[in-house]
Amino acid sequence: MSERLRTAIGRVTLKNPLIAGSAEHLIDAEGVRRALEAGVGAVVVKSTNESQAARRQLQAAEYMVLDDAWRPIPWGKDAPAHAYIACRSGLSPLSFEAWLDQTAMLDREAKAVDSYAVASLILADLDACVAMAKQVEAAGLRVLELNIGTPYASQAPGAVATELDPARITTIVSAVRAAVTIPLWIKITGQSERVPELAAAAVAAGGEAVVMAGRSLGLIPDVETFEPMLGTTLGVGGYWNLPLTCQWLALSRARLGAEAPLIGTNGAQSGLDIARMMLAGASAVEMSSAVMLRGFDVLADSLAELEAYLDRKDVSARDLIGCAADSRKTFAEMPLRTDNWRRYVPT
Repeated sequence: MSERLRTAIGRVTLKNPLIAGSAEHLIDAEGVRRALEAGVGAVVVKSTNESQAARRQLQAAEYMVLDDAWRPIPWGKDAPAHAYIACRSGLSPLSFEAWLDQTAMLDREAKAVDSYAVASLILADLDACVAMAKQVEAAGLRVLELNIGTPYASQAPGAVATELDPARITTIVSAVRAAVTIPLWIKITGQSERVPELAAAAVAAGGEAVVMAGRSLGLIPDVETFEPMLGTTLGVGGYWNLPLTCQWLALSRARLGAEAPLIGTNGAQSGLDIARMMLAGASAVEMSSAVMLRGFDVLADSLAELEAYLDRKDVSARDLIGCAADSRKTFAEMPLRTDNWRRYVPT
């Protein structure tokens, strides 16, 4: 793999900027191994916490794929590029002890191929989260992702968290940071107009990188049955979210400065999408739904496309970080185009 692909997230150097993001296909050890075999820089294993309700959610989970006309279509690798997943989800079904043993084993395997298996905790109770974080470090895990930006908190109170208050984020991240010394990545929601403030609070409290931004809650009415699809509110995200993720990355980079590592997620489906998020300010990119839908070849194909792009542009992955964000102008700085709007009025 080309040296052009290497990047860094604080203290963590990755052989490339593609991270397999946490989802159901990374519950079993074999799924994590397949992601590692695809060559990714890191894998974030399926998250856990102490909540039995969050585990039960997985057993009630349901998934569908929609096309660009909001129509359900078959699941699988032949789904078109515009297809996206809408679902209810839950946390790893494993006990915490079994999850920890498996994740520690997988991180040892990842280290052997110059990669990482990243532990992922989703906040429910803060004291329990702190205790689990300590055990993660004691087990030898090298990186911890703390997810405080799930889409489901309003639907599963006490099981998962969607933190929207910077002060609350300060409290949470400070407590976990005081408990562990390993690199700590904080995953936040995009369901807020204050995403840069949430990111700033996470970094100020000791987060070494911010992952942005988690999927949103949505409701998709079925025009045939008059009911909500899958019966309820769903977690939604897809290719169409890439511009929103890039906007949050650019605004957060402007708020935090170029030295604060950001990790993009929600919207990337290809190597060029990885480049797009890096140009907006990401040091690395998590890819999840596209892999769950189309298979692990998406990871290898995306890396090949990114490497070919870097070769064509004669740049490294690090050279991309923030270029578009840093050249972004305000509306007030844009030149006048008098009466240009008339060209776009239908006749």
